Amino acid sequence: MASPKPKVLVAMSGGVDSSVAAALLLRAGYEVVGVFMRLGSPGETLDELTPFDSAGVTCDPNRIKIGHQGCCSINDAADARLVAAELDIPFYVCNFKKDFNRIIDYFVDEYAAGRTPNPCVRCNDWLKFGKLRDYARQIDADFVASGHYARITSEPDGSLALRRGIDHAKDQSYVLFGVPRTHLSDMLLPIGGLEKPRVRELAHELSLPVFDKPDSQEICFVPDNDYAGLVERRRPDLARKGRILDTQGNTVGEHDGQHRYTIGQRRGVGVALGYPIYVVDKDPDANTVTIGNPEDLLTSNCTVSEANWLIDDSRFAEWTPTLARYRYNAEARPAEAHLLPDTDDATPSGRAGRFAVRFPEPQRAVAPGQALVLYDASEPDRVLAGGWIESVD
Repeated sequence: MASPKPKVLVAMSGGVDSSVAAALLLRAGYEVVGVFMRLGSPGETLDELTPFDSAGVTCDPNRIKIGHQGCCSINDAADARLVAAELDIPFYVCNFKKDFNRIIDYFVDEYAAGRTPNPCVRCNDWLKFGKLRDYARQIDADFVASGHYARITSEPDGSLALRRGIDHAKDQSYVLFGVPRTHLSDMLLPIGGLEKPRVRELAHELSLPVFDKPDSQEICFVPDNDYAGLVERRRPDLARKGRILDTQGNTVGEHDGQHRYTIGQRRGVGVALGYPIYVVDKDPDANTVTIGNPEDLLTSNCTVSEANWLIDDSRFAEWTPTLARYRYNAEARPAEAHLLPDTDDATPSGRAGRFAVRFPEPQRAVAPGQALVLYDASEPDRVLAGGWIESVD
């Protein structure tokens, strides 16, 4: 008797990438189950769901109504359902709205604390390869898959590695750094070895109805791109005027809340001094924003917390050459890193690991709150570790 085909749960967002991922797995002989994560987009409606399990997740096949349009919206769920119908695979909508509130709370809290959050990384850690992985176990799925542009490879020593996608312009390894090392064995990333134009070609060849759907460019829970408005609806106390300072501490203007500014911001600062100015610092306690020259944005050192290691961290017991990427749309830069003692401070992820990073050439706008990911200096495609920038100097 032939052994049963491996079962894989595919996180289907209604976009072309996850749709092609599901199609490729089906073509490869997997038993594919499509799942759309309902996150609670504004204005959506959804038929009442019947509890599917005992872990706080509710799922129901094909019972959705059309409502709000936008990234991860209920219209995206409808697109995902159409793709599932074309592929003739089971399709479920899972209600993660309650869990997703944790990510929105994190987003708001970070801005309130003067930091710059990255909710996509948290979503991958906590939901796509966290909560959704737990659900996969409940339906006896062997793997969880997504349409991320990244790869998991087998190494000569038998270990697994997370690597950049072949299409470096679309690479998403940066937002996957937080997946625990032990979870790599049940992750599948089917399109990581493809370039984006080929993914769209495959979608067209496979008659997938989303082959020409534009890529989303917005935060899924901020469909109007007004993140400051979202923050203020949750924290009205933050909408208060404060001083804009220069680097000497002189008042040069007024703002409506420090959360409306990010480190490195140039446009929309609200002050004209006759030369280019940038946001170089923020003080959430004093509700001040400091502006300066490009040189004031340069830093050579930072401390990273909530570390997730995809290799043995003892490799960084001393200062070790590496490549550090501190923004999603930036290239990894030459750096050195080494482990720091843990602290007892509570963190959103529950991880306590810390490491220090120093750059031989000062870097621009390294912002507290953002993710920093380490890549191998000798194998630049390989992710070694990552964490959250705690402080810079």
